[in-house]
Amino acid sequence: MRASLLATALFTLLSGSLPAANPPPAKQKSPQAILDAAPASAWRTLDPANTLYMELAGGRVIIELAPGFAPAHVANIKTMARGGFWDGLNIYRAQDNFVVQFGDPDGEEAGKAKPYPVGTQTHLPAEFTRSAKGVHFDRLPDVDGWAAQVGFADGMPAARDPKTGKLWITHCYGVLGAGRNNAPDSSIGAELYVVIGQAPRALDHQLTVVGRVVQGMELLSVIPRGPAPMGFYTDPALRTRILSIKLASDVPEAQRTPLQVLRTDSQAFKDATEARRNRKDDFYTQPAGHIDLCNVTLPVRAAPATK
Repeated sequence: MRASLLATALFTLLSGSLPAANPPPAKQKSPQAILDAAPASAWRTLDPANTLYMELAGGRVIIELAPGFAPAHVANIKTMARGGFWDGLNIYRAQDNFVVQFGDPDGEEAGKAKPYPVGTQTHLPAEFTRSAKGVHFDRLPDVDGWAAQVGFADGMPAARDPKTGKLWITHCYGVLGAGRNNAPDSSIGAELYVVIGQAPRALDHQLTVVGRVVQGMELLSVIPRGPAPMGFYTDPALRTRILSIKLASDVPEAQRTPLQVLRTDSQAFKDATEARRNRKDDFYTQPAGHIDLCNVTLPVRAAPATK
């Protein structure tokens, strides 16, 4: 009996019919690998009619406007861009860990201010929030200290208050807003700022946000900082000259920069965000299990050439 059992065991071992060891768990795909495998349907092409090209000596800054959040301001900005308002003006403020601001530094001085193009509205309503009703909102599951719900709407980082039914763009890195005075309705979009530091979320629903930079932030973030306390240059020679700001739709097609942005309602966006929320590569020793809204960057790529 013992000899028979031993022979059976030896045969089983040699024949390879013993139960196989559990295979090692599949390695989690990196966010980049997920994006590389994303189908064409996961990407959307920027609308030239809602895209601004800011031309600086160092290159082009590309801005996506948000007409769904600030229709009156965006319409005014388009009018000013078509009229060449910002051409030859400059970035006159760079406050460390906060914003760069641009427009006409003499805008409030009679006799020095640059005239607005024909059709520019000189008074607009404050557009700090919009109704959330009927707006597709790709919500993140993570807790946020500034809003009950956060996520993305119209490709913009956004927050939603289910109690008031309001939705607004959050002040994340790269967001473009309209500067104002103390009166809530004192902005018209002529003086604009871009967040270049840590997200100043206390400004949420305090100013009208009109869009976000999708490419070229490196041209703004390296601008030399102005003096304390607010970064306004006291020496005009230190300002950064704006060659032009134009709507992409007004630029010849051959001179445009065709870009695509990852859709926030795509599976690729969800998977890439989850991969960043719970990093499991060789470097990270403890997955965070959390991601901050302003740390969710929307991937951008060159639009594939059409055949």
